[in-house]
Amino acid sequence: MVIGRTIRYLVVGLALGAAVGGAAVYSLLRRTVPSSKGVVSLKGLDSSVEVIRDRWGVPHIYAGSVRDAVFGQGYVHAQDRLWHLELARRMASGGLAEVFGPLALDADRLLRRVGLRRAAEAELAQLAEAVRQNMEAYAAGVNAFIEGNRNRLPPEFLLLRFRPEPWTPVDSLAIGKFIGWSLSGNWDSEIVRSWIVERLGPEEAARMEPGYPVGAPLIVPPGAECRGLGVPLLEELRKVQELVGARGGGSNNWVVDGDKSVTGKPLLANDPHLPLQMPSIWYEVHLNGGGLNVIGASMPGIPGVIIGHNERIAWGVTNTMTDGDDLFVERINPANPRQYEYGDKWVDGDLVREEIRVRGRREPVVEEVLVTGHGPIISPSIPGEGRALALRTVAAELSQHAHAILLLNRAGSWEGFREALRQWPAPAQNFVYADVEGNIGYQLAGLVPIRAKGQGLVPSPGWTGDYEWTGFIPFDELPSVLNPPTHYVATANNKIVDDDYPHFLGAEYADRYRVQRIAELLEAREKHSLEDFRGMHGDVYSMPGRELAQHLLTLQPANEDAKRALNFLRVWDYQLSPDSVAATIVEAFFLHLLRNTVAAKLGPLTDYFIGKEVHPAIPDSGYFHRSASWLLALVKEAPADWFAGRTWPQVMEQSLGEAVVALRRQLGEDMSRWTWGRVHYAPFEHVLGRVRALRPLFNRGPVSVGGDMNTIAAAGYVGSRPYAVYSYAASYRQIIDLSDLNRSVAILPGGQSGHPASHHYSDMIEAWRRVEYHPLLFDRVEIERQAAGKLTLTPVP
Repeated sequence: MVIGRTIRYLVVGLALGAAVGGAAVYSLLRRTVPSSKGVVSLKGLDSSVEVIRDRWGVPHIYAGSVRDAVFGQGYVHAQDRLWHLELARRMASGGLAEVFGPLALDADRLLRRVGLRRAAEAELAQLAEAVRQNMEAYAAGVNAFIEGNRNRLPPEFLLLRFRPEPWTPVDSLAIGKFIGWSLSGNWDSEIVRSWIVERLGPEEAARMEPGYPVGAPLIVPPGAECRGLGVPLLEELRKVQELVGARGGGSNNWVVDGDKSVTGKPLLANDPHLPLQMPSIWYEVHLNGGGLNVIGASMPGIPGVIIGHNERIAWGVTNTMTDGDDLFVERINPANPRQYEYGDKWVDGDLVREEIRVRGRREPVVEEVLVTGHGPIISPSIPGEGRALALRTVAAELSQHAHAILLLNRAGSWEGFREALRQWPAPAQNFVYADVEGNIGYQLAGLVPIRAKGQGLVPSPGWTGDYEWTGFIPFDELPSVLNPPTHYVATANNKIVDDDYPHFLGAEYADRYRVQRIAELLEAREKHSLEDFRGMHGDVYSMPGRELAQHLLTLQPANEDAKRALNFLRVWDYQLSPDSVAATIVEAFFLHLLRNTVAAKLGPLTDYFIGKEVHPAIPDSGYFHRSASWLLALVKEAPADWFAGRTWPQVMEQSLGEAVVALRRQLGEDMSRWTWGRVHYAPFEHVLGRVRALRPLFNRGPVSVGGDMNTIAAAGYVGSRPYAVYSYAASYRQIIDLSDLNRSVAILPGGQSGHPASHHYSDMIEAWRRVEYHPLLFDRVEIERQAAGKLTLTPVP
């Protein structure tokens, strides 16, 4: 996750100037922070729009119509997050090299082959008229800000010396599809899984699979092996990740009804887990106009509110971990590279010409993309192979994502909520629901493929026609529940159906520990308050850590340092708190035991399983974050055939010794200072902040945090970079009180603004660290009482 050398060359001169004249530069940057007060006349409005910002920087937009409210949202997104918008659309569209130069070219090539912008262009043509008008209004709002502030652009544009082009509805649709692709896919895991099967055979490979049914072999269909195809493709994926951070994600949500709430009405909590960054991924906004009155977390670039509440209902989301990607191995005609084999004959594919503009080059780079019946060929061509990988992804399907958000924001009942989610495409999400009438519920929403054969766990042969998608699970057959007898619903990326469910959803669910702990805490109290939910958001009790500690305390190591380490575990409360030494020891032991256990079977493939960047193709392994329950099951079973000539206690003692040596090297001789917070910290990095001279300007933190990937207060690290939180953490926290919506609260890990000179760039970080919140103001009287500024947007006469 390092920025390319090209960016360093572009900014080093300005960075040195900033270092020499810091106060002057900061004063200059302050002038680029937009005003939150005054009156601005703009083209594209039907009537005046009021934007009242509260003291946390959250804009409350009051308009006479939905269209004008969405225009206002586009305007404030551009005011506070113009660089965020620019980077997001370039990621989604494969336009990074135009700004970052040749080192972003491979990333662009992959993104152009995947073709999310092509899919967005096709989707725009079939949008309902009302939805299209809203998308155009949002784009008009963004462009109104750009047009009026061409000489006061954010510092990223100054440093990189370019100006943003006009925003279009396709940009917004492409960003939505990119998010869907990022959170729906497992194609990188498919490649690694196929390598594991090739090395071990089907039965042994199944033993390496966290969560896979015991005894069920993993089969790679004949001819569908990925030898020679996967590494170049994964290397390109890594280059995408370098520019925006490692891909990773999870989430928690839960809701209780009035029987389990001290208020007699539902309480709903949500905290989506995504990579931490500057500026924050989410942007809070309140839209009021034309019968719309909704507040919560929005995604810059996309109109509407993704997570939040309106006057009648509230909702929160977690990723379902359903399998929305499949790779197909295609046979390419050696005599005609525009043809691929299907059904014993050569079939013409569609050849798409993509022109990629590259900074510093006069002529664009041309990428020709062959599109098969399964999707585009995404693997780099390998001379003489006659094979290539095609990707089918739900993110590229024609959909009504924008319509779904609008309907969701306006829904007033369970029935309206479900009708909105019928339109939801990708990423598939676990939605929890509550309303002011006292109802609670759950709905899985999104496109989940039905496969004619197989489960899409490994690449399938494309030429046979046997592994096609035959459709998607009908919405009314997706899991759903209203007012369950338990009086609560909780999800945490876990498996959500039993084995009797008639459809295959996926096989890469998160470990069970977070949802188990949530359920345990919900059942421990008869009734819950908002403060109780806050405690749950901050809970760092480690269920797998408890099991690991119990196994460790059965050992009798001869090494004195190992004995001292075990003494810390004897008094441990199983909390992964920042000041805990035992937490550090257990986490280090887990990582070393996992590596030794995997290496015994996979040898050189171990790095791909764990995500260790020896060959840095997969910085965030799809296996690593669901390996705790798998490893603990093996420790409990202790299969005698796993380690050649060694017992499980011997390997565990070896792993403990290695962990202690590694920690001493990292943290020093004084074991009492080996606290978890010294190695487990949350960095808040900007893409330009990876240039050393620019770090003070753009980066914030790091701050010490507790937890790991298996605690409710999730803070995941990757096997390649233990133990800093470079994978994911709570990217937003909200608690909605349906007895009084004005008592609802929320917090971002950063701030509302993307301007580093703004007070609201990082003013929420400390509250986020302490699991505190700001009020999610909904009543206009209270909003005006806590107003920090009022901006009026008026139509040009």
